[in-house]
Amino acid sequence: MSLSLTEAVNLLKSKKWIDLTHAFNADSPHFFMFEPAEFKTLFDYRDGFFAQQFTFPGQYGTHIDAPCHFVQGRRFVHDLELKELVLPLVVIDQSARAQKDADFALSADDVLAFEQIHGRIESGSFVALRTDWSKRWPSQALMDNKDAEGNNHIPGWGMDALEFLFRERGISAVGHETFDTDSAQDFRKNSALRAEYFVLDQDAYQIELLTNLDKVPAKGAVIFNIVAKPDNAGGFPVRSFAILPD
Repeated sequence: MSLSLTEAVNLLKSKKWIDLTHAFNADSPHFFMFEPAEFKTLFDYRDGFFAQQFTFPGQYGTHIDAPCHFVQGRRFVHDLELKELVLPLVVIDQSARAQKDADFALSADDVLAFEQIHGRIESGSFVALRTDWSKRWPSQALMDNKDAEGNNHIPGWGMDALEFLFRERGISAVGHETFDTDSAQDFRKNSALRAEYFVLDQDAYQIELLTNLDKVPAKGAVIFNIVAKPDNAGGFPVRSFAILPD
């Protein structure tokens, strides 16, 4: 017997919900090419109401990258369908590895090793790479993780892993806890964000700067990526959260 919509909502509310989103302000970590956010009070309670003006790049805080962020002619934020913002969530845990090797890039072999334990990744999934990099928030220096020469050491997705996930497993989107899809080492080697371009060229979106992935199981949860609808935007801060199966 099928549930009514009200019963379905009540069932979802009986589950555990995990916020996957950083709160952000003018002092929050951000991509080095962007200016800090600015929060300006326009009216306060002496005027009878409280209102603010916010100035920040679209890719700020936990945010969504629409396909057009890197690929001209691809979809904007407002083009994304509501149903593709709610997806089964798969979390590949590489947090212990990230502690030992901040330069690693996830490989297709790593994905296959994950499937040996947790089963095949289903088509249409949102796959998140857990590194626990979010625990470095809100320190810009810790998030950047630069050495004495000024080079970043930040983990990321390898091209072969992404090619396998999109082409062989038919996933719908990815997410991670860092500023970029690519590892910092791969970016320096390629002089380009090849992995990020690949993801967005699949006409897929991604979520960057996720948090609390350590509170979500490897499989079975559902992710909601709730975003405003700015016209013709390449990205925007998002409220991502997961509903756990038990």
